[in-house]
Amino acid sequence: MKSVQSFRTRRRAYVKNHGRRVLQAIDRYLGRASLVGDHPFFDKDLFPYNRTLEENWKTIRTELEQILEHREHIPPFHQISPDQSRISTGDHWLTFILYGFGHRSERNCQQCPRTTRVLETIPRLKSAWFSILAPGYHIPPHRGITKGVVRTHLGLIIPREREACRIRVGDQTRRWEEGKCLVLDDTFEHEVWNETDEQRVVLIIDVERPLPQPARLLNRLMLRAVQLTAYVQDARRNLSSWEERFESAVQRADSYHMETEATADRPQPGR
Repeated sequence: MKSVQSFRTRRRAYVKNHGRRVLQAIDRYLGRASLVGDHPFFDKDLFPYNRTLEENWKTIRTELEQILEHREHIPPFHQISPDQSRISTGDHWLTFILYGFGHRSERNCQQCPRTTRVLETIPRLKSAWFSILAPGYHIPPHRGITKGVVRTHLGLIIPREREACRIRVGDQTRRWEEGKCLVLDDTFEHEVWNETDEQRVVLIIDVERPLPQPARLLNRLMLRAVQLTAYVQDARRNLSSWEERFESAVQRADSYHMETEATADRPQPGR
């Protein structure tokens, strides 16, 4: 059994190392072919779905606040994706995933039906998740895995000290604003600081990068290949377990509240 595990570990390391080189070569090609350029940040108006997100941000935030009532059952990023253990520690960076690399998280989507309806209007959506950053946490420099997607951050809960809560992508630094979108390419080195005593929450979505043919076809084949890797498959298995636990926790809380209300409404016997 130990030899099988050792083989799997070596195989994963081999695939990861060689796969990274292939992805880097593809990224260089996709960057040159990109119909929106190859920049750390993009003009949000280049992507019409950002207007839809901004028009519905209060609805999305309302459902987020309901999710945060069960914060203790929301997993840290590294417990969904162990590959993130270098940049995610403790319970400082929580993630509530609705879509992950094309996979829809049905139970989580049922917890956020109105948000899900908004997301369903976005063409070529690949990932969508609430990113919940604790006060005082710093996400160290890192890079995303593929230039095949463009990433949007929709500000939902932003600390009042906005200057102390920021993201650097490449050589540019920006700050979030509630109800507004930031669009970026996460394959540029980036890092995040929340140097405040309040949490920061954004909705992150990844959408296929606009590309001409044949780059578009290559990109879709590459994204499909990434879905089949251990990087994604391990995360999907972990997410399935966390989805079930979160759903059960919500159901228990709802049952408790219903019983409490029923007891309060029940006529009390006379003295």
